[in-house]
Amino acid sequence: MSLPIILVLIALTGVVGLGAGYYLRYIVAVGQKGSIELEIKQILLDAKEKAKKITEEAEGQAEETLKELRKELADQKELLKKTEDRLITKESHLDKRQADIDTEVTKIKARIEEVEAIKKETEELHNQELAKLEAIAQLSAEDAKERLIVEVERQYEDDILTRIKKLELTGKERLEKRAQDILTTAIHRYGNAVTSDVFTTAVSIPNDDIKGKIIGKEGRNIKAFERASGVEVIIDDTPGAIILSSHDPIRRQVARVALENLMMDGRIQPARIEEIVEKARDEINRIVKEKGEQAAYEVGVLNLDPRILMILGRLYFRTSYGQNVLQHSVEMAHIAGMLAEELGADVAIAKAGALVHDIGKAVDHEVQGTHVEIGRRILQKFGADERIILAMQAHHEEYLYETVESIIVQVADAISGSRPGARRDSVENYLKRLAELENLAKSFNGVNKVYAIQAGREVRVFVEPEKLTDIEAKQLARDIATKIEKELKYPGEIKVAVIRESRAIEYAR
Repeated sequence: MSLPIILVLIALTGVVGLGAGYYLRYIVAVGQKGSIELEIKQILLDAKEKAKKITEEAEGQAEETLKELRKELADQKELLKKTEDRLITKESHLDKRQADIDTEVTKIKARIEEVEAIKKETEELHNQELAKLEAIAQLSAEDAKERLIVEVERQYEDDILTRIKKLELTGKERLEKRAQDILTTAIHRYGNAVTSDVFTTAVSIPNDDIKGKIIGKEGRNIKAFERASGVEVIIDDTPGAIILSSHDPIRRQVARVALENLMMDGRIQPARIEEIVEKARDEINRIVKEKGEQAAYEVGVLNLDPRILMILGRLYFRTSYGQNVLQHSVEMAHIAGMLAEELGADVAIAKAGALVHDIGKAVDHEVQGTHVEIGRRILQKFGADERIILAMQAHHEEYLYETVESIIVQVADAISGSRPGARRDSVENYLKRLAELENLAKSFNGVNKVYAIQAGREVRVFVEPEKLTDIEAKQLARDIATKIEKELKYPGEIKVAVIRESRAIEYAR
């Protein structure tokens, strides 16, 4: 056979094989399709049976649930019926009670009207009887009352006085005991000796020859010194001393230190004077700062502005009635702290208010106003606590006492300034104060003699017994004390003792 024929046969054989394979595949696919349809039909039948079964079960459960709900509904209806019956019963009881209450209210109103009528009738009868009594006695009720009071006072004057004195003594003893305990505790805890620390303006010199050097040729040195220090230098015939005069205590101290340093140095000339004065000013400023900080540290007052402490330190060179003001302020702070502790007040505020109470005196010669007002402005300017300002501003009663601490500061000021030895006063002022005290007491009617004793701490007033009774004498003492408080200024307190005595005098001849 030739090759083309063979190739043709092979191609025919492949075509026949492909056709046979496709036919066989078709037969198999038709068989499988039939089997799948049967399976699907079987699944559908099974699903229908299962759904029917589930539906029957659900219907059974629904019927059971419906029966239970119907039973619960019946129970609820029965409960509601019982509740409704009970409410109806209560309502009927309430209606009945309300009716009873209305009846009682009506009865009470009737009784009130009856009582009012009786009261009115009684008042009319009382007024009629009172009018009859006044007509018979020819006195009004007020006049009779006054006469009765006067008669009772006359008959039982001794008993009334005894009772008044007993009440006064009881209350006075109790209050004085408590006050004494507090003040004694405070004073004993700070019972240091008081020294009068006065920085003199007299500068001692080794010999009188130094005066000529200080004056200088044609007064150049002394003029340069006065110009640089701002003080007046008084050189007279007083041996061994040169006087420095200035209203500013800081300037006086600068001048004193500068003059002492110049005398030690020996080179007294205008250029050297200016240099020494400037160094002395720096030294005094350092002392002022240290003294302010030491004072605050000693009393335990913290968080004050450094500028406040700087001004406070200037009080180290200031005196009042011979008492160093900074020492007085420190002493006051200790006393105020003790009083505040005893009384349950704010110890820190009381101490701070007492420490800065006189800070205005450091610059009162430079700024217009009282030292209290100046001090308030200083503290406000440098951001001090408002409570501290309230505590310090009332120590001379220029402002009202707004806090307990303000009263404590005022009391501490009186304790520190008025106890013996704390301050010095001129003899003229002392005598003038005693004379004013005696004249004030003599201005009252019935006063015979007045004596101011114990350095003006006590006034003894002798009255004429025929003009004043014991009760009036008691009232006179109170009136005199009140007038002293209003018209006089004084440290501490003044005791007013009114003495009324009767004397019968006869002569045997």
